[in-house]
Amino acid sequence: MITVMKGDITRLDFDVIVNPVNTSVTPIGKVGIAIGKAGGYRLTDACQRLKTCQTGQAKMTLAYNLPCKAIIHVAGPIYSGSKKDQEYLEACYWNAMSIAYEYFKLNHLKHMTLAFPCISTDTYGYPRDQACAIAIHTIKDVFAQYPKAKAIDVTFVCNEEQDYLLYKEGIRS
Repeated sequence: MITVMKGDITRLDFDVIVNPVNTSVTPIGKVGIAIGKAGGYRLTDACQRLKTCQTGQAKMTLAYNLPCKAIIHVAGPIYSGSKKDQEYLEACYWNAMSIAYEYFKLNHLKHMTLAFPCISTDTYGYPRDQACAIAIHTIKDVFAQYPKAKAIDVTFVCNEEQDYLLYKEGIRS
């Protein structure tokens, strides 16, 4: 299932949340900084131990002080208007879903919840409408190609009204 909600991802009790970071695994933008702050110094230390996360790549840590159980960190692209930007953004969602599915299997879960913020739209300038379309399309592709992944409920958590409205409309389409 794919849903959308408006809210603060740091306060939600999902199994796993996604954290937008730069390639040095440092939180970026309003959401990433809020996740880093809420997670506390142990999350900061865990991110530093990861060292790097290439654009489009995803890595996982524990959630520490957050109500979720784990965090998948993704390095989104800085928008330049190239085709590569789209490929990198798709990779962020695809790789995050792949790690989430591995977590799902390793923990012998029957169902799992995963929350995504908007990736690359805040600090990295990706046009919100394009980023929304890529996010929804990529998750639908994962579910189409890997039906067992449908045991993961994906929620897009938007902290901005304009993003919430875009995702709400995009999911309906």
